[in-house]
Amino acid sequence: MELQLKKPIVFFDLETTGVNILRDKIVEISYIKVLPSGEEEEKTLRVNPGMPIPAEATAVHHITDDDVKDCPRFKDVAKELARVFQGCDIAGFNSNRFDVPLLMQEFATAGVEIDMARHNFVDVQNIFHKMEQRTLVAAYKFYCGKDLEAAHSANADTRATYEVLKAQLDRYPSLKNDIAYLAEFSTMNKNADLMGRIIFNEAGKEVFNFGKYKGQEVEKVFAREPSYYSWMMQGEFAENTKQVITRIRMRIK
Repeated sequence: MELQLKKPIVFFDLETTGVNILRDKIVEISYIKVLPSGEEEEKTLRVNPGMPIPAEATAVHHITDDDVKDCPRFKDVAKELARVFQGCDIAGFNSNRFDVPLLMQEFATAGVEIDMARHNFVDVQNIFHKMEQRTLVAAYKFYCGKDLEAAHSANADTRATYEVLKAQLDRYPSLKNDIAYLAEFSTMNKNADLMGRIIFNEAGKEVFNFGKYKGQEVEKVFAREPSYYSWMMQGEFAENTKQVITRIRMRIK
């Protein structure tokens, strides 16, 4: 089933130096931008991460330091990539928990701002887990009837994710062919920030989703203990998380 789109959607996948969103860097990004007309724009770009690629990361994606030594740094391509994502919905596999937060961290480090409130995020893995509880390779086999060649290359994973979502719409009549609906369905928590450190409770209030104040309203904690805001701003939290808590802090001044 082809996607019914009100605006473009970008499927993307990252290969990185590791899985730490705050410290690790992108070495490859691949995207497929699908327009409402069905036209596709596809590109894969390698990036010099500015740090050695650990052997365990290379063992997964097969990208070495030599492969990226002459490639641009992320800051050199950040504005170009931001234009690709501008005004589009965003989709990936495990993207809400990893690819999107890491990409936004890279954009923030490069000084490029993207308003996340303007995007719907469809995480195909979350749809898969809610429906079948498997991995991308298994999902591709299950939904598309094909073996995923070159798994853990950004381009192969991106194409597979796009095809899996279309096959999911074919398989499950209960899934609406609407990106806003799919974004809501594929969200595990109602996150206020990309990392899920701050989430919305049933009353629509931002609450902490970690630490000693887990479940407590952020505004109330900051009001009675301003130092907790300062601790978070100085700590190892993603830039997007810091932006969110700063907006909350400004509301109570």
